[in-house]
Amino acid sequence: MEPTTTTLSQQHFTGERALFHSRDLVIVNSVFSDGESPLKESRNITLQNCLFEWKYPLWYCSHIKADNCLWAEMARAGVWYTDDITVTNALIQAPKNFRRCENLTLSNVSLPHAAETLWNCRKVRLEKVDVAGDYFAMNCEDLTAKDFTLSGNYSFDGVKNAVIQNAKLLSKDAFWNSENITVYDSFISGEYLGWNAKNLTLINCTVESLQGLCYIDGLIMKNCRLINTTLAFEYATVEADLVGQVDSVLNPAGGRITADRIGTLIMEKDKIDPDKTKIILRDAE
Repeated sequence: MEPTTTTLSQQHFTGERALFHSRDLVIVNSVFSDGESPLKESRNITLQNCLFEWKYPLWYCSHIKADNCLWAEMARAGVWYTDDITVTNALIQAPKNFRRCENLTLSNVSLPHAAETLWNCRKVRLEKVDVAGDYFAMNCEDLTAKDFTLSGNYSFDGVKNAVIQNAKLLSKDAFWNSENITVYDSFISGEYLGWNAKNLTLINCTVESLQGLCYIDGLIMKNCRLINTTLAFEYATVEADLVGQVDSVLNPAGGRITADRIGTLIMEKDKIDPDKTKIILRDAE
């Protein structure tokens, strides 16, 4: 027997746990104001044109759809420990959102104050998502992002199994300690890119970085361009096919680097074995 769905329209919810442990609700054109955890432990909830004004609105929930909703600044830590949630066409002002969630989809979502957001989540899909904030997506697993923009440092630290397409990242220390990451058709700018990563692949990307792409085990770059990038590849094992000039390369651990030109090549025999890295310059003269 199918569950009966109840619709609540143009409601103003106040007080702690206003709709605690709810089931099978459609909530439209409504406001959740002062009062923590209004929908804690709820299941099968659809939200349309709703406003969250206070903390912890969706904790320990499952099967949630939220369309055209707003999270105000004080709706902090809004979605934690919640599984199977889709958020579309949303503005989320509050920080520290989305922690330890599984099966999470964000589509056409703006997060202008996304400090410490999207931590320890699994099976994440981001599409047309715009983010500003440090430490985005720490320790997530099985993540895809398409048409994605980010301004914020220390992003994707510890992420495992991610595919990112058509992204623009302004992010110091992006992809630190990550594993099995592939980035397509993207522009990445930020110091110390990718340190301590394992199996980082960049395809058709433009990178700007001081001391970027160092200490990586298994760096692959295909048809990429390094602009204003100095002291690259230190102690990294790398297979790189690069377009244009690389300003400087410092002590790669091994592999092959192909480029039109390298401005300064530093290979210190007391620190690495130069014979383990093959350098191919198209403009050898």
